Amino acid sequence: MGEPAAEPELPVLLDSAKIAARVRELAAEISRDYQGRTPHLVGVLKGAWVFMADLIRHLSIPCTVDFLGIASYGADAISSGEVKITKDLDASIDGRDVLILEDILDTGRTFHYLQGVLAAHGPRSLKLVALLDKRSRRVIPVQPDYVGFEIPDVFVVGYGLDFDQKFRHLPDVRYLPKPPSH
Repeated sequence: MGEPAAEPELPVLLDSAKIAARVRELAAEISRDYQGRTPHLVGVLKGAWVFMADLIRHLSIPCTVDFLGIASYGADAISSGEVKITKDLDASIDGRDVLILEDILDTGRTFHYLQGVLAAHGPRSLKLVALLDKRSRRVIPVQPDYVGFEIPDVFVVGYGLDFDQKFRHLPDVRYLPKPPSH
């Protein structure tokens, strides 16, 4: 058994310092908007967990957390367009202020689907926090309530985002110059 293959050097789109600064700003906005309330943060797995962990450490208000597993990419660089829940919520959101935390808002299909599914559970409010917004790819007209960064139409990895379970560990958001195809 030899050494593991080295990962290719990928161009940086957003460095870790810029991400950290914007996450602190988002936490301040959310803390201000939800002052006196305890929002229920729902991280969409698997890509949003790093963003969620960093965000909640900067909130100045109490919150509760949960996770929802969603699949729409599989091992491809292009969304299948089909959304399925792979892990459901552990707690009821009935009457709660719910913030969905997404790593990236792309076509809008996933969030549109989630809005319908979660609205049926009777939350007091339901808002979207997206670290990355790839507005140019929007197919369904959904608008996030809080946005970290608007980005161009490139395939991004790092800071929790992956391609085929690779690159999640990178501290920056990077992009694949040529998205792999299968």
